[in-house]
Amino acid sequence: MLITDSRIDAGKAFDWGRTSGDYAKYRDIYPDVFYKKIVDRGLCVEGQEVLDLGTGTGVLPRNMYRYGAHWTGTDISPEQIEAARRLAEAGNMKIDFMAIPAEQIDFPKECFDVITACQCFWYFDHEKVVPKLAEILKPEGRLLILYMAWLPFEDEIAGKSEKLVLKYSPDWSGAGETRHPIRIPNITYEYFEMADHEEYDIMVQFTKESWHGRMKACRGVGASLDEEELEKWDEEHRALLDKIAPEEFEVLHYAALTVLRKK
Repeated sequence: MLITDSRIDAGKAFDWGRTSGDYAKYRDIYPDVFYKKIVDRGLCVEGQEVLDLGTGTGVLPRNMYRYGAHWTGTDISPEQIEAARRLAEAGNMKIDFMAIPAEQIDFPKECFDVITACQCFWYFDHEKVVPKLAEILKPEGRLLILYMAWLPFEDEIAGKSEKLVLKYSPDWSGAGETRHPIRIPNITYEYFEMADHEEYDIMVQFTKESWHGRMKACRGVGASLDEEELEKWDEEHRALLDKIAPEEFEVLHYAALTVLRKK
């Protein structure tokens, strides 16, 4: 499904379905501490009903399944959801997945304890989505927004890989990340109040192949380049990594979470 949003990449169309294979293989990269910080806050644990918006290939519910919550995952891309279902079934996990935009979700009132949105909250039409989230959360329910990004100005490999993405997608708005709290749209505070937030550095382990796959699975590459551009990018990025990267290495990221409580 092609998506065009003037807020993102200067309106350049992208389709996560085109990169579902690489996404499933290379974007399940969050270290254990990423999940521990969620559980330590009493979120997404046994006895809770959790909705994961923009679930992609189900990375969050699949990795947190062991903590006992019952998960539902939604995503705008049918291809992503199909990959999520396959991976969950392979792991004998009972997770409900459905292909539907966040703006069109339709669940009973006050049915979820927690709603999560990992790497995706900025994609939504917040005027439509935020009131829906408040409606389907239980009293005192939590909205958990999560994010992780490499730091291109501090990590050489990340910085040079990012420059190559910009060569092919100069309007890619995912570039140039620095540490900051997650930005919350103003409308959110009409329905929620800030409960907690944290930002922290994190090192993520890669091989040359897995980093190449991670970069290919980003919006500025696999989700938006045409076949010819993607082939050229692939060749150049592999050559770049052969010059600057050992076979195994770590990339500096920062991670952030924001917990919002339903009013």
